[in-house]
Amino acid sequence: MADFLLIHGSCHGAWCWRDVLPELQARGHTARAIDLPSHGEDATPYAQVMLHDYAQAIINAIDTPVYLVGHSMAGFPITLAAQLAPEKITRLIYLCAYAAQDGKSLVDMRLEAPRQPLMHAINKTDDGLAFTVDPNKTAEVFYHDCPEGTVDYANARLCPQTIAPQATPITLGPRAASVPRSYIRCDDDRTIPPEYQRTMTQDWPEADVYAMPTGHSPFFADPAGLADILDRIAKG
Repeated sequence: MADFLLIHGSCHGAWCWRDVLPELQARGHTARAIDLPSHGEDATPYAQVMLHDYAQAIINAIDTPVYLVGHSMAGFPITLAAQLAPEKITRLIYLCAYAAQDGKSLVDMRLEAPRQPLMHAINKTDDGLAFTVDPNKTAEVFYHDCPEGTVDYANARLCPQTIAPQATPITLGPRAASVPRSYIRCDDDRTIPPEYQRTMTQDWPEADVYAMPTGHSPFFADPAGLADILDRIAKG
């Protein structure tokens, strides 16, 4: 069966995959999640973290080739990991994520979207180097369709998100392009507009694009359904 490595998005950590890991394991797969630098239990100061550090942490966590799943902003570091070490990745799987494009930063791509539904919930840190999400608005933007208790569980663990990795343009080439890819769109997403997720994948083969009826956090809203799609992708 397949080996999955799950990468969280902005302000989150490996903790957000809590319900998905056992679902994948129940389907016969190996699955694990890591904290990117300055997230979760990783104590790296956020002011020291760049996009390359995210990608290198992913590469360092891989011994044998994995199905590499990136949620939301993690679309950028998983793509850079594919550029740096394509031999370590069986397939890239973007989960309501930014499908990174050569020469653009995540900020560039976010601004291409027709709407900016997350920005009203964002607060910059006093040093201007990171942002946090207003805990009174996380239910609205991240977890509106998630089970009771999710908001409290997540709010206790969300961390500042360093801005530099998201403002850094990515340089891609044939190495990244050589890695197969799939996309899982979330059609009730209130963070990355679903219509922009469609735009990012408009020239992808139809067989490589999947959809879920959830919001931005399918790992909490429908972990079994997400695991089913990941299982289908791994089985080809």
